[in-house]
Amino acid sequence: MKIAVTGANGSVGKRVVALALKKGHQVHAIDIGPTAALSSDSQEFQSNFTYQQVDLTDYNDTLNALAGVNAVVHLAGHPNPLDYVVVTHNNNVVVSYNVLRAAAEYNIDRVAQASSVNVVTMVYSHKPHFDYFPIDENHPCLPDEPYGLSKLICEAQADSIVRRYPSMRIASIRLHWSVPNRAQAQALDPQKAKNDLWGYVHEDSGAEAFLLAVTNENGKWSGHEPFFIAASKITHDLDSADLKAKYWPDVPTRNGMDINGQKGFFDCSKAGRLLGWVHKDPTW
Repeated sequence: MKIAVTGANGSVGKRVVALALKKGHQVHAIDIGPTAALSSDSQEFQSNFTYQQVDLTDYNDTLNALAGVNAVVHLAGHPNPLDYVVVTHNNNVVVSYNVLRAAAEYNIDRVAQASSVNVVTMVYSHKPHFDYFPIDENHPCLPDEPYGLSKLICEAQADSIVRRYPSMRIASIRLHWSVPNRAQAQALDPQKAKNDLWGYVHEDSGAEAFLLAVTNENGKWSGHEPFFIAASKITHDLDSADLKAKYWPDVPTRNGMDINGQKGFFDCSKAGRLLGWVHKDPTW
């Protein structure tokens, strides 16, 4: 399969590129930078790799860049609110629609786009709020900041695209904090991590979710689906029940579920059922 990866020079993009190449796919990498930033473990697969500098805010340039590919993993965009005004929102919303619409134009019917756990009011929000734990895809999404809002709009765009182009299958991957090792995640003070619910995802396991979304043909889903992608355990060697009691005592736990031991505050079982994804900590 020939897979276009937008935002290929980013921290997540480089891991998606590396994994796709290792699995034998051709990768057409796209980013706004003038040169490719291949990770060291991708160098041996250079013959299956091409790179193109593209400003994805231009629809015609986006259309030209996606010609001839079979699937798209869309990761380009700003990964945080930046100015908390318009920069992140406007860029992310325009770029996402350009990629989705260009894919539709070419009948590219396998797309995975980067959403975020921040569609829920979390670390960037003025006042984080959670209706229940563990959080699943039915949880209300009411962002009050431009990054989470941009991602929620990107998901709405995917809903619109598949209504008009029903052969398309689009996954919005609600990725948590992508890190290369647990030490980096644990370096954050547990109190400061409370608004992120002590969550993370190993970068290679997160990359696998994107790749499964465009390559797994198990017939279990169609149209547009969002997926939370986070580790099944929290970052710190602390008890989840104690953390909940201390920082989020009024948030109820869903019937039949529990938060204890080192269990994470996100329910990613939908990704397991439909994508076949299970979080892995390959180097920990």
